[in-house]
Amino acid sequence: MSGRSHRFSLSLATRLIADQRGLAAIEFALIAPIMIILYLGLTEFCQAYMAERRTSHTTAMVADLVAQSDKTTSEKIDEVFAIGQLIMKPFPADPLLVRVTSVTMNDTGVASVDWSKSNNQAAFPKRAKNAPVTDLPVGLISKDESLIIGETNYEYNSAFKAAMPGPIVFKRTYYLRPRTVNQVACPDC
Repeated sequence: MSGRSHRFSLSLATRLIADQRGLAAIEFALIAPIMIILYLGLTEFCQAYMAERRTSHTTAMVADLVAQSDKTTSEKIDEVFAIGQLIMKPFPADPLLVRVTSVTMNDTGVASVDWSKSNNQAAFPKRAKNAPVTDLPVGLISKDESLIIGETNYEYNSAFKAAMPGPIVFKRTYYLRPRTVNQVACPDC
């Protein structure tokens, strides 16, 4: 009996090793979690990239619309900010902070703020009138030239909180010269 039992266990082991049924299911079970994580990661990357592109487009659009006008008002700039919020769709517009500023360089080569407007004064305050602007790229404007600066901050929050528990902040700045006048005026900004 022991010889027969030994042959039976050898043949059972040989059959189990040679049996290929279910191998695909085991391989799938090992690879599926990795593929799902990879898929979700790529989806999240694409969403974040789209939010970044819309933030950048909003910054350029705000600065461009203000630079195209001869004169603007606080109310008109609020309307431009509202257009920026529409550009951000389907992403929420609440985390979008926008600021537009007019800067002029004086005879001594110091750039200072003519006027500034923000869509959320508490979170993204406007620049103080006549305050020096030190963050301009060198050589961007010369004396008696003006510049419109569009700035945005956008906090992108991932739908997958476990993957990215904190927000990603996109910051963009665009510099444009006024198109039709030397300086865009905003008397009530």
